[in-house]
Amino acid sequence: MRIAVVTRSRRKIGGVEQYLDALVPELLDRGHEVAFWCEFDLPHDRQSIALPSNVPSWCAAELGGTSSCAKLREWKPDVVYCHGIENTPAEAEIQTIGPAIFFAHQYNGTCISGSKTWKFPVTTPCSRRFGWQCLMHYYPHRCGGLNPLTMLDQYRRQARQLEVLRKYRMVVTHSDHLRREYLQHGFATENVLKIPFPIGQGVSAPRESSTGDPSKLAFLGRMDPLKGARFLLEALPLASAALSRPLQLTLAGDGPERPALERQAAQVRLAHPDVTIVFVGWVDKEQRDSLLAESDLLVVPSLWPEPFGMVGTEAGLQGTPVAAFSVGAIPEWLSDSVNGHLAPGDPPTAGGLAQAIAACIADRQTYDGLREGARRLAQRYTMPRHLDALIDVLARVAKG
Repeated sequence: MRIAVVTRSRRKIGGVEQYLDALVPELLDRGHEVAFWCEFDLPHDRQSIALPSNVPSWCAAELGGTSSCAKLREWKPDVVYCHGIENTPAEAEIQTIGPAIFFAHQYNGTCISGSKTWKFPVTTPCSRRFGWQCLMHYYPHRCGGLNPLTMLDQYRRQARQLEVLRKYRMVVTHSDHLRREYLQHGFATENVLKIPFPIGQGVSAPRESSTGDPSKLAFLGRMDPLKGARFLLEALPLASAALSRPLQLTLAGDGPERPALERQAAQVRLAHPDVTIVFVGWVDKEQRDSLLAESDLLVVPSLWPEPFGMVGTEAGLQGTPVAAFSVGAIPEWLSDSVNGHLAPGDPPTAGGLAQAIAACIADRQTYDGLREGARRLAQRYTMPRHLDALIDVLARVAKG
């Protein structure tokens, strides 16, 4: 097949670009031809997606939207594999170039703010169907900012996105949770599929068990309120007290909430000398893998309904269990007493998270069982399994 990959950026900004960086060579190895189209090549401080020399590529920001789409049309793809772009007119144009599939990584077109979360009076996952009624909830539940122009702009943009999405031949995603989201919005059952998502190139060799009790915790992610690091800092001394032993937390990532989190961490350390809290900033893939391998437990305190929660499944590559709030798609890959423990997420509480943390590392026998469960989980999310499912969908859509 001739497969056109369409996305926002040529740079590895996040999980979507990391996925495409790994996917394109795999498609070539299976004998397919691949072309690449993107909106822009920014930000310059991020690595580029490593496209092989035999992959033609076009950037709308450099060539212009019309010219870049014309180049893609001339290439004559059998199928277009789209991962979302900001310019909806360009996306509509791309849909006319060939039969198109959309991979929904987020709540595209189904939430006015994209977070699918009410932030007031308490942070709560939102299960509403997107529509004009969302305008009535925007202010009372703090769905977004307080600017009415921003509210209207976000509503119109998401409404346009939903309209464009309905024109794709197929929508695929990586969780049953997100699939149900699109079915709720009227998409046909046969046109929305979940396929297994790849999270790495293989499970690592079992690491040596530490001689002491498990005590090293890790947080990996963007530091904004919906990622829940504040709850984790509140839960840390509670878990330490429940376990009657010191705990060490490493927070990797950055974001607008980091200064506030650092102030909160200083207060926690002052009041509880038995906990250690370290901020290490953004980490690359190698540093990320190393941190997961060195940690006894990954904590995913997300408050918003994660569409998938890839960091938790990535932890399984290193045999690292997970404690997390039960929100979004997280319960699809995190099972109590199998590869970690869940805390109630509606509403989330620091006490509940502390109990989940303590349950994971309370005793060596239980902990070693969770490590093995985490490794078994990771084996579900391999690139070969993903490719088998994806290529089947691409071929069906290409044949019409």
